[in-house]
Amino acid sequence: MSFKQIKYTIGIVILSLSLFSFISSFAASSNAGLNNIPDVQKFIKEMVNEHGFNQKELESLFQQVKIKQKIIDAMNRPAEKSKPWYEYRKIFLTEKRIKQGAKFWQENIDILNYAEKTYGVPAEIIVAIIGVETFYGRMQGTYRVMDALSTLAFKYPKRSKFFRGELKHFLIMSQDQKFDPLSKKGSYAGAMGMGQFIPSSFQSYAIDFDGDGEKNIWNNNVDAIGSVANYFKRHGWKKGQPVADKVKLDKVATTLTKKDSCRRSCKPKKTIAAFKQQGIEGKIRPGDETAAIFLRLKQKNNIEYWLGYKNFYVISRYNHSTLYSMAVYQLSQEIKKTYFKK
Repeated sequence: MSFKQIKYTIGIVILSLSLFSFISSFAASSNAGLNNIPDVQKFIKEMVNEHGFNQKELESLFQQVKIKQKIIDAMNRPAEKSKPWYEYRKIFLTEKRIKQGAKFWQENIDILNYAEKTYGVPAEIIVAIIGVETFYGRMQGTYRVMDALSTLAFKYPKRSKFFRGELKHFLIMSQDQKFDPLSKKGSYAGAMGMGQFIPSSFQSYAIDFDGDGEKNIWNNNVDAIGSVANYFKRHGWKKGQPVADKVKLDKVATTLTKKDSCRRSCKPKKTIAAFKQQGIEGKIRPGDETAAIFLRLKQKNNIEYWLGYKNFYVISRYNHSTLYSMAVYQLSQEIKKTYFKK
C-alpha cells in the first residue's frame, strides 16, 4: 500500500470515528427525552412531592416520550374554527355515520335504555356523541396520550398550564387504573376512549357502569355509554326538554346582528320573548320565558338561524363550539329517524 493510500485510509477511519462519536452523542441526547427540560424536571418533582410518584420511574418514562410537531399543528387549525357550517356539517352528517349510528343503537339497545332511564339523556344523543367523537369506537386516535399531553404541556406555551394539569391527571389515572402510561392512544389533544374524555373528565365523569371493578371507556361499550350519559347529567341535561329549533328572521323588523350570535359555548341568558321582540319567528317549542341563545349557521348560499336552549349548551360543554354542538344534535336526529324506520 502506498503512502497516499495509507493516508487516505487513515482519513476515512478518523472521519468514521468522528461520525460515530457524533451519532452516539446525538443518540445519548435523544435518549435523555424531555428530562433535560427544566419545566419537565419541575413537573417531575411536583409529582414526586405532591402525589408520591417515584422520581426514577418518571424520569425513565419521560426519557421515552416524543415531542410531535404534528400535534401542535393540529391544535392550531381545529375544523370547528377553520370551516363554515356547510363544510363542517359534511364531515359528520354522512349516510354511513347515520346508518352505523342506528346499528350501534340496535346492538347496544339494552344498555342505552338503561342509561337513558338512569340519567335522563336520550339514547340518540349518547350515540351521536360517540359517533362524532370516534365513529362508534373505530377511530379513537393514533397518538400516544403521553406524547400528546407532554408536547402540549411543555411545547405549546399558550395552553401549557392547562395541559400540564391534564398530564398530571393522566399519570394519577394510570396509577389508579394500573396501566402503562405509554400504552394508551388518543387524539392530538390527549382525549381518550370511545367518548374521547380528556384525563380530568375521566377522573370526574367516567364510571364503571357494568360493575366489573374497572372504568373501561376504550373497548367496553357499557362503561363508555354510561360515562357519556353521566357527563351530560352532571353538566345539567334537562330530561324531556328540547335542544334547539330552527327559526326565521324578520329581516325588516329585526335588530339582531352578528354580535348577538353565539359562536363558542354560550349560556342561554336572553328569553325567547326577548328574541321574538327582535324579529325571531317560527315554530319554537319552549315557553316565552325560557332562556335561549341565537345561532347563525353559514350555508353555501344563505344563513340559517336557530335558537339553542339549555340542553344545547350542555352539548357544548363537551366541545366549546356551536358547530360541534349542532353537528351532534343534527346527527342524533338523523340517527333517530333511521333507527325507528327499521
